[in-house]
Amino acid sequence: MKDLPQAARQPAASTPGASAPPPPYLIACGTPPARLPAPGEVGLKACNLMRMAALGLPVPPGFVLGAGWCARAAELTPAVWAAALQALEQASGLRLGDKRRPLLVSVRSGAAVSMPGMMETLLDIGLCDSTVDGFVRQTGNPRLVWDAYRRLVATCGEVVAGLPPEPFAADLTAVAGDRDERELDFAELREVARRHLATFERESGAPFPQDPMAQLDAAIRAVFASWGSDKARAYRRIKGLDDALGTAVTVQRMVFGNAGGLSGAGVGFSRNPSTGEAEPWIDFLFDAQGEDVVSGRRSVHAHQALAEASPALWDELVAAARRIEAAFGDMQDFEFTIEQGRLYLLQARDGKRTVQAAARIALDLCDEGIIDADEAVRRIAGLDAAALQVFELVADDGNPPDPVGRADSASSGVVSGEIALDAGRAADRHAAGVAVVLVRQDAETADIAALDHAAGLLTARGARTSHAAVVARQLGKVCLVGCSTLHIDLARRRIRIGEREFAEGESLTLDANTGLIYAGALRVRARVPHDLIARLEALRARVAAREQDSH
Repeated sequence: MKDLPQAARQPAASTPGASAPPPPYLIACGTPPARLPAPGEVGLKACNLMRMAALGLPVPPGFVLGAGWCARAAELTPAVWAAALQALEQASGLRLGDKRRPLLVSVRSGAAVSMPGMMETLLDIGLCDSTVDGFVRQTGNPRLVWDAYRRLVATCGEVVAGLPPEPFAADLTAVAGDRDERELDFAELREVARRHLATFERESGAPFPQDPMAQLDAAIRAVFASWGSDKARAYRRIKGLDDALGTAVTVQRMVFGNAGGLSGAGVGFSRNPSTGEAEPWIDFLFDAQGEDVVSGRRSVHAHQALAEASPALWDELVAAARRIEAAFGDMQDFEFTIEQGRLYLLQARDGKRTVQAAARIALDLCDEGIIDADEAVRRIAGLDAAALQVFELVADDGNPPDPVGRADSASSGVVSGEIALDAGRAADRHAAGVAVVLVRQDAETADIAALDHAAGLLTARGARTSHAAVVARQLGKVCLVGCSTLHIDLARRRIRIGEREFAEGESLTLDANTGLIYAGALRVRARVPHDLIARLEALRARVAAREQDSH
């Protein structure tokens, strides 16, 4: 197996002579712990999973290795987490590596602060040649099993062995042709899995690991190592985060959104993260796993598809989101899976939002009694007319120009800039003082450095809730995703949107308020949301008057 990059093999520096970190904490494995650990100990993800489990919400059982292990991953052995794995097996009624009732797990990162998509995730750990048949008998769904197996081999190839994704993508194309992968039957997915196994061995120089314990050990190490990846380091530099924080690693029983029937995966916000409106904002894919939604490589459905397919499940999801929001005291970004009609919550965290949404959400949460006035004032500190102004297109003749395309808005606003097709071009033009619109096939977090240099992002594929779109929104970038008529020709350094062709360096205008794309650099004007400003000033005056009375 090829070596990981040096930065990945050394995620952080440990302190000589320091005592060993605490043993793993259990998640939803029976009685909740007497004391919930802090995010600094187990990461925000695991901390919130424990909180949701304590609320009685449906969370898959698991355990978490604390962030203290990140700097000492070289000392980590299966003996450290063996007892926790046994508790997980007892809670699930399954066993890792069992030929009849195999346990499959996910392995996810989770730092004390949210770093969406900047570290690695591995799913379906535990599948191998000896457990495939048992998993087929257990699920009665051979398509699910072979879909999971081929995903596992490809992901381990990329994340654990450090292989490029292209050979695995070629395997899929060789079998699927022009069809969507969801159209493949179990025999075709089995063929993809077998091709992936051969590709893994050919490209890495070693066979895919068939021992589930070895898989889990390698996955845990790889996720800890991803703290030192280039994109994670770039994100921490942009956000001013300390490299010494480290990440925790959470291991949970797998639930399957690709189980067929009423199954799927989704990501949502309890309120609109662009505008702050008090309505759920959810992306969902039937017959898919969560990575399909957040990776930015697939376009998805809005929440109406789920609401129409199962009103009861939709109501359960909305109620769960409201309960988490009330308990955590802020708008939540959450991930969920539906397996054969049963809802599972996989993550919740305070949602990234625009400044306009931040103001409205703080005011609304105060009005609803979820936070008090003092907390609301703290959250809106520094927000004034200049910070909250929004931009909109202005037509010289009073008529809007004809758009060349349409996409899903992931972050509101209007921006014009030169087309840049890669990070190098974006950096060069940004250094020259030119506004840039980054145009990419997928909304991927690997573009974090390029996105930092861009004023806007336009992608052909991806979801509003993909990790890259979340980061774009947090960085204040205008973002449109899933433009189905966008085609990129990197060899010619040109793009086509519908019938219109553009060369790199020509200008586009993105109107993420409407989801429309225009040729050229159009004129924009700033508009101050006076109603919102009036609400902010009224709250501040009320708190100031109360404080004055108290003196």
